[in-house]
Amino acid sequence: MGSEMCIRDSYNTMAESNFVDYVKLVCRSGRGGAGSSHFRREKFVPKGGPDGGNGGRGGHVYIRGNRNYWTLIHLRYDRHIFATDGTHGGAKNSTGKDGKDVYIDVPLGTVVYDADTGDYICEVREHDEVIMLLEGGMGGLGNTNFATATNQAPRYAQPGQPSREMTVVMQLKMLADVGLVGFPNAGKSTLLSIVSAAKPKIADYPFTTLEPNLGIVNYRDGRSFVMADIPGIIEGASEGRGLGLRFLRHIERNSVLLFIIPADTADIAKEYQILLNELQQYNPELMAKNKILGISKADLIDEELQELLMPTLPEGVEHVFFSAVTGKGVQELKDLIWHSITVNNFHDVSPLVQQNMHLTLSGIDFDEDTLYYKEETNEEVDDNAGGRMLDEDPWH
Repeated sequence: MGSEMCIRDSYNTMAESNFVDYVKLVCRSGRGGAGSSHFRREKFVPKGGPDGGNGGRGGHVYIRGNRNYWTLIHLRYDRHIFATDGTHGGAKNSTGKDGKDVYIDVPLGTVVYDADTGDYICEVREHDEVIMLLEGGMGGLGNTNFATATNQAPRYAQPGQPSREMTVVMQLKMLADVGLVGFPNAGKSTLLSIVSAAKPKIADYPFTTLEPNLGIVNYRDGRSFVMADIPGIIEGASEGRGLGLRFLRHIERNSVLLFIIPADTADIAKEYQILLNELQQYNPELMAKNKILGISKADLIDEELQELLMPTLPEGVEHVFFSAVTGKGVQELKDLIWHSITVNNFHDVSPLVQQNMHLTLSGIDFDEDTLYYKEETNEEVDDNAGGRMLDEDPWH
């Protein structure tokens, strides 16, 4: 009963947090304005002929990268993104006004999926990068465009193209150079608080960290790198257990994975293998990243016990014993991280594997996130607009 209350309180705290790494939006482009079937009417001009103008195009919906945003909280309470419709064509060959385009500003590292199918749509990686999400409908042609030598007075015009609508899910996958991976209460937040100015919550119980934390770690000669601390991973996280699945995506872009395992663990190699298996099941591409094993809480063991642990450590991965409390081995850990980062292209944003989102394992409960909106209609209709359709589908 107590554990259930603890988990419930953790989720409530997480829901009230300012860190928002996913949102679900209803986006709709604008309709194209209808062409006009107007005729020229002037004094002393008995047969003025057609002069109906074209309709304006509907507004587009764009996604734009903005490095000044760190989360998606600005979109949490603005979940209906509608571009305006194009206006109808008018008399005297007047073209209707185009609809106003809408730009959705998102932080760098945002990935967009179709909420209905889970299909991958795009990702935003650079500042001021603009990607069209929905194209507005084209405006219809006025009757002037249909006048010919044998049909000099066409009494029909073309309607505008309809709007396009889509429900999308935006997920933020943070950009960091090194990501901390480990079981709950392994000392990840303590390490981040020591090597950077970040102030994560630290306590002596599991799942103290409920949201990712970023910190800038100062290195030698004024150089620095970004470290990301995510909530602890438990066995079965790739299948949705604990909080790990929701936040595993934040380490997909990291160039280095730093595994944190306490020195007083019964079997360090076994825990390392469990963490490795969870990452592999979540995304096999993570196995290609550089890995470092950091053995925390080294102040709990002496030099003799440390020597005895050396043969039991996993092979094929560099390791270092450190203590965030005493500072032992912290600089050595920084040197190892810097070397691993610079082996790859430093500070380059590694592209994501363009994989679709699994709706059942996305960590998002879509049923509780139903969106309601009122259909908007254009009340002002020109009597001469769209006079008569050319056929059932004039755009094909």
